[in-house]
Amino acid sequence: MVKLKIKKGDLVEVITGKERGSRGKVLSVDPKRNRVVVEGVNFIKRHTRPDPGKNIQGGIVEREAAIHISNVKLVSPDSGRPTRVGFKILEDGEKVRVAKVDGAILDR
Repeated sequence: MVKLKIKKGDLVEVITGKERGSRGKVLSVDPKRNRVVVEGVNFIKRHTRPDPGKNIQGGIVEREAAIHISNVKLVSPDSGRPTRVGFKILEDGEKVRVAKVDGAILDR
């Protein structure tokens, strides 16, 4: 299992596939499978059965599916451009993520 450079809550842009160019917030990260779920990207239709015990109505439900983490790039908060992620240790010893495109600090 590899430490991932994208975290829940980050703004990312899809760089390949049918959803290329769309942006969204990361809803969840699965580090074991190297996948992320991005808000508003990669919708699937799931057929669900009604379950009165859990108050589920049933029918066809649309929701986001996971996409591979290599297909998304983090968006820099300063420039708004997609970027790779690096790490930097500050003077006080704190390790932070840094945008490679413009040097913006991502973890504050």
